[in-house]
Amino acid sequence: MAKPIVLIAEELSPATVEALGPDFDVRSIDGTDRSVLLSALADASAVLIRSATQIDAEAIAAAKQLKVIARAGVGLDNVDIKSATEAGVMVVNAPTSNIVSAAELTVGHILSLARHIPAAHASLAEGTWKRSKYTGVELFEKTIGIIGLGRIGALITARLQAFGMNVVAYDPYVTSARAQQLGVTLLTLEELLAQSDFVTIHMPKTPETTGMIGTEQFALMKPTSFIVNVARGGLIDEKALYAALKSNRIAGAGIDVFVSEPPADSPLLGLENIILTPHLGASTDEAQEKAGVSVARSVRLALDGELVPDAVNVAGGVIDSTVRPGIPLMEKLGQVFAGLADSPITSVDVEVRGEITEFDVSVLKLAALKGIFSNVVSESVSYVNAPLLAEQRGVTVRLITDAESEEYRNLLTIRGSLSDGSQISVSGTLTGPKQTQKLVEINGYDVEVPIARHLIVMVYTDRPGIVAIYGREFGEASINIAGMQIARRQAGGQALSVLTVDSPVPDGLLEKVRTAIDADLLREIDITE
Repeated sequence: MAKPIVLIAEELSPATVEALGPDFDVRSIDGTDRSVLLSALADASAVLIRSATQIDAEAIAAAKQLKVIARAGVGLDNVDIKSATEAGVMVVNAPTSNIVSAAELTVGHILSLARHIPAAHASLAEGTWKRSKYTGVELFEKTIGIIGLGRIGALITARLQAFGMNVVAYDPYVTSARAQQLGVTLLTLEELLAQSDFVTIHMPKTPETTGMIGTEQFALMKPTSFIVNVARGGLIDEKALYAALKSNRIAGAGIDVFVSEPPADSPLLGLENIILTPHLGASTDEAQEKAGVSVARSVRLALDGELVPDAVNVAGGVIDSTVRPGIPLMEKLGQVFAGLADSPITSVDVEVRGEITEFDVSVLKLAALKGIFSNVVSESVSYVNAPLLAEQRGVTVRLITDAESEEYRNLLTIRGSLSDGSQISVSGTLTGPKQTQKLVEINGYDVEVPIARHLIVMVYTDRPGIVAIYGREFGEASINIAGMQIARRQAGGQALSVLTVDSPVPDGLLEKVRTAIDADLLREIDITE
């Protein structure tokens, strides 16, 4: 019997091939040569890539035998995940491979900024000796502000505490207990910026975090402070950063990631008080080897029909076909749940009710956690690291099953508590022959709305004319309402309205609507596939 064909489309470590083992026909090709790639994919069961090979809809269509696409790294910008999912092709990556490398690069930027190391080297290489010009500062007893206290943030904390630094952090999803465990003081973002001598940002890139450090935030910082970003391009507004550096509003910056890469013609390139590196966060021999070995193991699991913890779109062959459609629904419910949370999550109950409980539904707990943390932490979230992320944040998690479901054949619910004592619940189900994903409950209000890319959730006092007010505001802003449902427990009491809209809603418009209807809650939740 012929061995399954596994393509290695870019240079990977010898350990990667070793980890694949002898059970496959391993072929190396140049994935950047389009004709070679498309031809080789025709009978391939798996393909391993890095960042240069584009696995788009055309490539997936050409790969009739393909079962898994493995990216030896974190990002998946060069993989068409939607097309892969539609074709039943699993996509895996290596979400934890670069966390040590990213943390160490951050520390390297901080040390280089404190002691002017790159500029001093360049000056000496030019034949000049300017010791006094490059007088720096010590890290000892300085304050480092970490924006995003996930796994990378925790690694940086440990390393900089060894320098005798005082560590403060901003992370709306981390409990005080977890921060205390790390020896970190939690602050608001404004307090952190005002108090810190060094600031480093480790947040996921979402519509809410894009440009989160801009002119207003730089105005809060000390003129002697430095800022570092090795996480995602765009978290710092580059125009505002240039202005802050040019005017000496802050002392300097270390940047590894950019909105456009490479940053051709960026004005940042001409500044003296900035250190720039070409996206080196994962560029270590160790990180590359970890990534290759990790995805090689995932390929073996996928082709053996086993559960693949690092899968980003489907979870593996051992999951019953009855359970599998609930995985993407549960991930989306997790995103809705996180989008409604105003303070750190302390506990989560994943409830599964109905006929589906005849099968092993444990993967739905993993899917719920993956959805909850997908837009909360800077690192990629998978089935294997989602429980760890919950544990690190002191979140207790339970799976509750019940064969009885009163209203729906199957009902999936995420119910949880927040650190401020409040509770959140969201429920969903799959309906009809097309298994349409529907949101059927939010915080005790019964609704039935298809889950869409852009959701708006509002809570307000029920009274005449409210729908006309927000309908007019959205209409004047050319925001098309695709669907809507209003739920209430009694006339004149609190009402909950869920809208699906065709495009993102600007923050300013949301605030305008909030004020116009005197909403107790108004939240836009962007659902990612």
